[in-house]
Formats: sequence, C-alpha cells, structure tokens
Amino acid sequence: MNKNLTLNYQQTAQRIRQKTIDLTPNKHKLKFDMKRHCFQFIVLLTLSLSTILTAQISNNNDRPKLVVGIVVDQMRWDYLYKFYDRYGDDGFKRMLNEGFTAENTIIPYVPTVTAIGHASVYTGSVPAIHGIAGNDFNIRETQTEMYCTQDDAVKGVGLDPEKKAGKMSPKNLLASTVTDELKLATDFKSKVFGISLKDRGAILPAGHFADAAYWMVDGDWISSSFYQNELPDYVRAFNKADHTSAYLKNGWKPLYPLDTYMNRVNDENPYEGSYIKGEKVNFPIDLAKISKTKGRDVIKATPFGNSVTLDFAKELISKENLGKNPANVPDFLAVSLSSTDYVGHQFAINSAKIEDTYLRLDKDLGEFFKYLDQKIGKGNYTVFLSADHGAAHNPQYIQDEKGNGGFLNKKGLLADLSEVLLKEFGEGKLVYDASNYQLFLDHQLIAQKGLDADKIKSVIIGFMKKQIGVAYAIDMEKLSEASLPQKIKEMAINGYNYKRSGDIQIILEPQWYDGYGYTTGTTHGSWNPYDSHIPLVFMGWGIKKGNTHAPTQMTDIAPTISALLHIQQPNGTIGEPIVELLDR
Repeated sequence: MNKNLTLNYQQTAQRIRQKTIDLTPNKHKLKFDMKRHCFQFIVLLTLSLSTILTAQISNNNDRPKLVVGIVVDQMRWDYLYKFYDRYGDDGFKRMLNEGFTAENTIIPYVPTVTAIGHASVYTGSVPAIHGIAGNDFNIRETQTEMYCTQDDAVKGVGLDPEKKAGKMSPKNLLASTVTDELKLATDFKSKVFGISLKDRGAILPAGHFADAAYWMVDGDWISSSFYQNELPDYVRAFNKADHTSAYLKNGWKPLYPLDTYMNRVNDENPYEGSYIKGEKVNFPIDLAKISKTKGRDVIKATPFGNSVTLDFAKELISKENLGKNPANVPDFLAVSLSSTDYVGHQFAINSAKIEDTYLRLDKDLGEFFKYLDQKIGKGNYTVFLSADHGAAHNPQYIQDEKGNGGFLNKKGLLADLSEVLLKEFGEGKLVYDASNYQLFLDHQLIAQKGLDADKIKSVIIGFMKKQIGVAYAIDMEKLSEASLPQKIKEMAINGYNYKRSGDIQIILEPQWYDGYGYTTGTTHGSWNPYDSHIPLVFMGWGIKKGNTHAPTQMTDIAPTISALLHIQQPNGTIGEPIVELLDR
C-alpha cells in the first residue's frame, strides 16, 4: 500500500511539473490549472498520510499457529560462523539467511549455567527475580541444598515413581514464563510442551501451566505426576521402539574425512575426556559397546542425543496436533538440545567431535524445519534459536598455545581457607559450601559461636584476593562498594538472590575456571564473552529478514515473543522487545 501511495504522490507531482512547462504561455490557464492540481495534490497527500498513519497504528490479532523455541545447550555465538562453510542450506544457514539474527546477544548475569539460562530465556528475567540461582543452590534459611527442579512432593511417570530422577517440577521457579503467559492469555486453550534430555531443559521453559514436560532417563522419555499420572500411549510406543539403541548400534564416525575438519588438534589429544576411564575415544566410536558399561544414557554425550530429541519432537507435534489448535490459538513447543553440552564438557571445544556434533545438528535442524514446513506450513510457524550459555577453551590447550589461563584448585583452596579461619576465629568450618563460584557462610554456626559475620567475610575476601587466578572476591551485601568494572557488577547483582545465593562471589581471571579435579573437556559459568555471548536467531511468521549488532540481552527473548503473540510479558521480565525484527 505504501509503495502505491508513494507512486501516486510522485505521479501527481510529475503532473504539476508537466503543467508548469506546457502551460507557461497561457498565464491565466496556468494559474487555474496550478490551483486545481495543487488542490488535488494536497487532498491526495492528506489522504495518503492519513492512510499510512492508520496502517501503522492499526492492529489485529494475527498470530503464528506454532512457536518453537530451541535452546542449544553450551552453544557459543561463534559456532554460527566457525562451521558456516560446512553447514548445509536448510539448518543454521536457513535461519541466518531467511530470518533475523541479533549478533550481539549477551547473558546479563553470573553464574552462566544451564538452569539459569533456560529460566532466563523464558521468563525474560534473572536469578535475582526468578529464583533459579544455579543448577543447584542452597536455601539460606535452612542451609540445605536444592536442585533447581527438585520437587519431593511429586512422583516420576514412566519409571519407578520413587526414583529421584522423576521427582521434578517447576515449583522452584518464582516467575512466570512466556509459555505461562500464553496459557493465561488464551484461557488455557493453547497447548504447551517442553522436551529435553535434561529435566531442567524441559521443565523450566515449559513453565508452570504446561500440558507436559518430557526428559530422558536411561534412554527413555519420562515425566512426573506434576503434569500427568501416566505417559500417553504415543510416548510409551516411542520408548518401546527404542530409538536410542538404534542410534547407539550404528556407532559414531565422522560425517566427512577426519583430515578435512578444521580443528588443529588430533583426534587423540590430552584435552579430551573418555566415556570409560582409561579407554581412548577415537573415531570411529563403538557406542553399542560403551553402552553395555555406561547404559543407554551414553547417547546424551553423542550427537545422536540431539537427533532422538528432534525425532521425539516430531512425534509429539504429530500426536498432539500442535499448530492445528481448534480454538485458533497458538501452540508452543520448547525444545532444548542438550548433547552439545555433554559433548563439550567431555571433549572440549577444540575437538573434531564438537565440529562433527554441530555439522550433524545442522542436518537434524534442516530436517526438522522441513517437517515443520510440511506439517504446519511454511510461514505459519515462528522459531527462535538461542543458547543457555557458551563455553571456555580448555585452559591447558590455551597454555600449550602460549596463552594465559589455568585451573582453580578449589579443593586445595578451601582446605587452606579453613586453616586461616581456624587460626583467626577458632573455627575452620565457617564456609559450608562452595559452588557457582560463590562461598556460602554457615550463619547458624556463626551465630552459635557469637562471631562477627562481616569480619569473617573480610578475612575470606582478603585471602581469596591473594590466590592465583582470582580477579575479585566480593561481599554481595556490599557490592555497591566493590571496585570492579560496572558490567561485571551489574551481572553479579542480577545473579544474586539473597535467599538462594552465596555470601561471597568469586570472579576469576580470563580463561580460568574451576578444574573440578580434572583437566579435560571444558566448562562454563563466568561473565566472560566465551560464556556469555550467545546466538539468537528468529525465523518464520512475523519475523523480518535482517540482523542487528545493537546490544541485546538474553532477557529480551521472552518479551519479543510476547509482543509477537500479543500477550502480556512474563511477570518478572526486565528485558525489552527486539522491535527491529517484528514484521507485523
């Protein structure tokens, strides 16, 4: 419409110019024609502007039939481009070429771990508000450890009901998700499901009101009584078909000749871990043999964990008729692809196994998008892809390449700290836990002994600052007084939940991380770009083609999807919609 209005404007202006040229000899006729045409021009221009403004401010309730959220666990932003030339046209490239990518998307908190990432993507919020302060965290009042999705009041469905792996729900998530808000906005007519190899990757995105969340235990898809009392027939049939064993039987060999992979380290190198202690892991890998020792869950640490996840996603879409809601409202499927995280933790990011995992994931995504085209209809669904966190280079690899980095010996450090506290206060066990790069003080013991908590924290901070690899140690209740870069300070504030976070936050020097007693593979959790710079790509219904390099945050995803769906933002949202990508 705007193009035609512009054309009319140009044509009218051209006619006025033409009359000026043609009628110059006849001054009286020129004056009359000029008045008439100027009047026509003004009327047309007024109507045109009115129509344009009306078009811009008018609204409707058009929405996609299905939204698919994809979180690729441990996917660094640069993986979009590091392997770009070997990707096919139907997976990552399709999203980049047909969709909209926010190239500078950052996680706005620490620690950067899986549970917090999934919660933050779907709530548009941070641990300070949504309460998921780690994969595991401690409840300050009772000093007890809590797993992020732990719910001892529910039972497992699809396995022994009393097994801990099934006692899961979103109870610990304090804020609503965009999936929750969709349920509320449609009077619970929209269908919402979450799928992931990890319970936290399925449960937290699906929210409190989901129809179901499914995760994998011992090679099968399970759920909990929070959602349902028994698995649907199609889930039981999928498990019975044993897709997991079928993938394991075929083993893992590289898609392409190994010498064509870009990683400079050999297939056998000191940075990689093994499936079975003491056994080398070189291509081709006999997964069936390994599974006899490790069980079918070994599929999680292979590319085929992603494959079976997307296979199950297709089955769920078909059997639940997602995208074909009789109430004419959008449905939502939250998919977390976790194998990339398991593979990264085991083999480190400079492994040919990581490259092969992403090349296979690219193919799997291509097939999944084709399925959506056929099942839902191209242009009828919206998909976004992001990550819960990135990953660091293996510090030993960096050192071997003559860079700076190292492993923090947490166990030895805590032993030395205990001696300092014993000497200073007559009690060495004043720190009862150290996790998420945080130290948790035993406030019950401190009160019992009549000790000064502020003085204890001051001694601990003084000790930690002297340790190699430690950049900052911060009293979280005095963060405003800390001398550290504003960006890191803001991330620490966002990540701090008084009831669930530690008393002292430790910030390591770049390329350092807690070695957990081993030096192979990789991990994550820090503020640094390798952990906090994540991909964010949207594609499909309502999405413009393009990109932005403007600063964007993980917390902008939920409000953007909310705007697309014409629903309220989640109740703890601190992000803003990415308006540049909205095409409606």
